[in-house]
This record gives sequence, structure tokens and C-alpha cells, in this order.
Amino acid sequence: MKSSALITLIHTSPFYELTALLVLAAVFGFVGMLLRQPMIVSFIAVGILAGPSVLGIVHSEELIGLLAELGIALLLFLVGLKLDLHLVRSLGVVSLATGLGQVFFTAVFGFFIGVALGLDALTSLYVAVALTFSSTIIIVKLLSDKKEVDSLHGRIAIGFLIVQDLFVILSMMVLSAFGIGTQNANGSALGHIVSVLLYGLIMLVFIYLFIRYVANRLVERLAHSPELLITFAIGWATLLAALGSYLGFSKELGGLLAGVSLASTAYREIIISRMAALRDFLLLFFFIALGMHLNLSLLGTQITQAIIFSIFILVGNPLIVMAIMGYMGYQKRTGFLAGLTVAQISEFSLIFMAIGLSLGHVSSQSLGLVTLVGLITIAMSVYMITYSYRLYNILEPILGVFERRHPFREELNGHIARQSNSYDMILFGAGRYGSALAWALKVSGKHLLIVDFNPEEVKRHQRLGFDAIYGDAGDQEFISTLPLAGSNCVILAMSQPLPYIRQEDQRLVLIDTLKEYGYQGIIAVTVQQYDVDDQMMQKQLIEHGADIVFLPYRDAAKNAVEQLEKQISKRRI
Repeated sequence: MKSSALITLIHTSPFYELTALLVLAAVFGFVGMLLRQPMIVSFIAVGILAGPSVLGIVHSEELIGLLAELGIALLLFLVGLKLDLHLVRSLGVVSLATGLGQVFFTAVFGFFIGVALGLDALTSLYVAVALTFSSTIIIVKLLSDKKEVDSLHGRIAIGFLIVQDLFVILSMMVLSAFGIGTQNANGSALGHIVSVLLYGLIMLVFIYLFIRYVANRLVERLAHSPELLITFAIGWATLLAALGSYLGFSKELGGLLAGVSLASTAYREIIISRMAALRDFLLLFFFIALGMHLNLSLLGTQITQAIIFSIFILVGNPLIVMAIMGYMGYQKRTGFLAGLTVAQISEFSLIFMAIGLSLGHVSSQSLGLVTLVGLITIAMSVYMITYSYRLYNILEPILGVFERRHPFREELNGHIARQSNSYDMILFGAGRYGSALAWALKVSGKHLLIVDFNPEEVKRHQRLGFDAIYGDAGDQEFISTLPLAGSNCVILAMSQPLPYIRQEDQRLVLIDTLKEYGYQGIIAVTVQQYDVDDQMMQKQLIEHGADIVFLPYRDAAKNAVEQLEKQISKRRI
């Protein structure tokens, strides 16, 4: 009775509903953190609990959906801010080949699996097409959390996810146009598609003109007021997202184009840093909404079929991505990490099936089947991506078939490391702190080799006169090629997003690898989290084998205090 009265009270106001969701999210998130589970899983669980299948807390679904759509627009806007048009051109071929290859593979084999499981041809076609969609939102969020958006595999993954999104849009347009055509003789699917493509071309021209003639001047004027700059950024992201939706694209692509249009400005990093917290807050409602729409009442009768389809998505999709990328000259590690990002289906899969249900092409049981596949694959893929490095280390011995003898696309000036028999120091990570260390070491006369997983950072440091190569700190095969014997020190300055030491922490992996290869020099590690117990992390790293642990924020504060005390002492004298 008390619980029923409480739910009745919650339903009296949307504010109470939002409060209940936020409290549940905080509680489930805290439990998930204690269990060291990804936040996404916790938030989806909140949606399931609050949804109609369990407690039925939420009645203001439109409000939750609106907040979720805002979060999606801002997420893709921030991704667009980080996209370099030169990079898009350089990765366009692999993104297009991988994206289309995965879509074709999943659709064809998914259709035959559906027929083999007893589904009729039309239902099998719908299910197969629905299975081709991967969740850009979830993947980008996971890559952002792991600080891998700028990595090679992260950029390739975002590239072919964009290709998938284009396929999603085309599929939705064909299906919606078909539905309109069956109800209105004046409409035609072909005419609808052509009009959307024309609108898309006009929008791209508009974005190009905005970047060339307006963006820099406008943002520079707005930057005089930080609050106005952020307000403009939010308004611009939502405006282009809404415009994209109105013209027949997705809100995701509209938000992405909004970010791309401001990516060349000098203030993009300020916008990214200030909007990150708002993005994460609004995305909470996306994951809650996703969980709310997982109708558990439709999931009981297709368990066997759902498991078979889920295994196909979890295993088959990464394999085809690895095969394509390996053939194109990428290393098996890069292909594996990129391939994991398509090991789930998207929220658009459910929307696609819902449209088919409204047209009378499929049954509610088919929608339930795809819903269950979505629940299984999203939950599993989150763990696969979160623990991707540990998973790769386990499977690495059998992945050689997905790599050419000479993976030429990742031999990015790798000859630099072999030109010299020794370096005084090897620095992993060319971010802000790593770059500052590199300059200081260069001024002091040290012969330094920089290793970074961002190809653009590698090229930038090469232009600045450093010996820099592309490489992944977690790749044991790559570490074995480095000139470790003559190096006095290896510095690990990679950013690490996790607020505590975990087994898949790349710093721990690299320390273990260096010890395995018998490295006798000094191992120095940086801890850049200033909002957690970094002294505890310092102790854990030293116990694991690090000789020195730098605490940049704490060290800088200590140095600042010493300088202040010196100046105060001089004034007193």
C-alpha cells in the first residue's frame, strides 16, 4: 500500500517523476560503481525498473524523450567539434568500405538466419535490416569515457558508424515514404528520397559557407562572454539537429554537422570542456528512455531465436570489420578494437521494427524478438568495449589471420624508431602534460622518442622537430619493436579516464610488458586525476612496478606555494 501511494504521489507532477528517476539513477549508479560496472548498464536498468514493465513510475514520457533528444544532439555536436575535415578525408575510404561491408554482411546473413529459424521472408528481411544498425550514441559515449575518440580505432569506428547512420536514414526514408505512398497517392518513395538528398546537399553547402565566412568571426565575438558562447553553442547544436530532422535526416547527423561547423574555431576546446557535464546529464535520460521502451512482456517467447541472433551480432559483426580492415592494411589490434563497436544493435532497430508493425508488415512478436536482441547485445557489448584490452590480450594469439604480413596503413614513420639504436627517454602520450614534458626534456638536451595513439598528434610533433611515432601502449607486439635497451627512462604520460586503478588500465599493461621484456631502466608514470585520491593511485602504481609517479596538479600546486613563500619572504626583508 505504501509503495502504491508513493507511486501515485510521483505521478501528480512531472517534477516528482524526474526526481524519482534521478534518485534511482544515483542509487543504481553508486551500486554499479561499487561493482565496477559501466554506468550505461546501471542507467538502462533504471529505465527498465521505472518503465511500464515493472514499476510504471514514468508517465511523462514526452518530457523524458525531449531531454534524451537534447542529450543526443549535444553528444554528436561535441563529437563533431573534434572531427578534422582532413582526417575525415583520410579515413573516408576505410570508413565507407567497413561501414557498407558490415551492413551488407549483416543484412544478407541475418536474412538467411531468420529464414532458417522459421521466420517468413518479409519478417526475416525486416529483422535482418534492423540488425545492421549499431548504436552511435552508446559507442561514442563509451569511447569518450575511455578517452579513445581521438585514437585511430576510435576515429575509424566513428567514421563507419556515420556510414551506418546514413544507411539508417535511407532505410527510414524508404520505409516512411512507402507508408505515405500506401496512404496517399500523391506521394512517392523515390520523390521523397530525391528531395531529402537535395536538402542534404543544400545543408552541406550552407555548412561549408558558414565555416569559410562566418564561424571564426562569430565565435570570436561571442567568446567575450563565456556564458553567451555556451548558450550559442547549445542553440546552434539543437537548431541544426532540428533542421536535420525536419529535412528528413536524423537529429544525430544535424548535431554532428553543427559541431563540424565550429571545429575549426579557436574556442572549440572551451566549448567542449564546458558542455561535457551538461551532455552527460542529458544522456542519462537517453539511457533511461532506452530501458523504459524495452517491453519485457514481449520478450518471453523468442529466447532461443534472440540468443542465436545475438551471438551472430556479437561475433559476426566484429569479425567482418576485422576482415575488411585487415585486408585494407590495418593491424589486427586496430581492427579488433574498432570491430567491437558494432557488436550491438541500435535504438533505431526498434524504431524500424515499430514502423514495420504500424504498416502491418511484421507482428508484435517480431518487435519483441528484436527488442530482446537489443537488450542482450547492448548489455554485452558495453562490457566487451569496456574491457576491450583484456579481451584482446586473451584472443590475440588467434587473430593473426586478420592481419597482413605488412600492415602498411599503420607503418606511420615507424622507421624513426629503427633509425636510432638508442634514445635517452621514451615518452608515451603527447597530450598537454606529455607535450610539456617533451619540450622540457628537449631543452635539457635529452634524445627523446614520443609515442602516441593519435596520428594527428604524431604528425604535429614531427613537424615540431621531435622523433615521434604512432603506437598503442597496450600493444605488446609494438612495444617489442621499440629501442628499449638503450633507454634510461620510459615515461607514461597517457591520460587515464578511470577514477581508480583497474586491471585493464593501459599504464598497468605497459608496466607489465616492460617488465616482461626485461626492461631495467626507470619507469615514470603520471596521474592526472586531481579530483580523486591520487595519492592512493600513486601507491598502487609504485606497488605494481613504477619507480616514479608524477602528480602534475599536486606538484604544480606545491611549486606555486614555494614561489609564493619566496616572494612573501623577499617583501618582508
